Amino acid sequence: MSATTKWVIDPAHSELEFKVRHLMITNVTGSFKSFNSEVETEGEEFGTAKILFTGKVNSITTGNEQRDGHLKSADFFDVEKYPEFTFKSTGFKKAGEGDFELSGELTLHGVTRPVKLHVEAGGIAKDPFGQVKAGFSVSGKINRKDFGLNWSAVTETGGMVVSDEVRIQAEVQYIKQ
Repeated sequence: MSATTKWVIDPAHSELEFKVRHLMITNVTGSFKSFNSEVETEGEEFGTAKILFTGKVNSITTGNEQRDGHLKSADFFDVEKYPEFTFKSTGFKKAGEGDFELSGELTLHGVTRPVKLHVEAGGIAKDPFGQVKAGFSVSGKINRKDFGLNWSAVTETGGMVVSDEVRIQAEVQYIKQ
């Protein structure tokens, strides 16, 4: 059995974005700017990864101050009551060459649900400062209503203003400790 290796996220080289359909004709992109993550692996084998990811909901930005304020309000995320979201892995299995399926529990808006995410391993490399880094692209979808994010409005023609489906895209780089 190899020694446990700890990895911490490199926020300067990581990002967490989401996309939601607006009026069912375009996507609005947003991101969370403040987050933290730690991973434990056996040696450098990410197939054994135990992952914890935590984000500050108040760091949400969509490039529009008024919309960001609405998202932070009780209509959506209710940041006063639920300041953080967390993801804790329950499984990380190989799905193909460089591809993995990440299972876990996402807690958002006070609700915990199982989610599955697709992970593409970018590889492990040493940076110019001698730090060993591992990079991953993560993607998936959730239904916002599964997490009690139920705010909705309809257009004059009966169309939805905001879709229920939210696409998640993250680029994460971890530093070996």
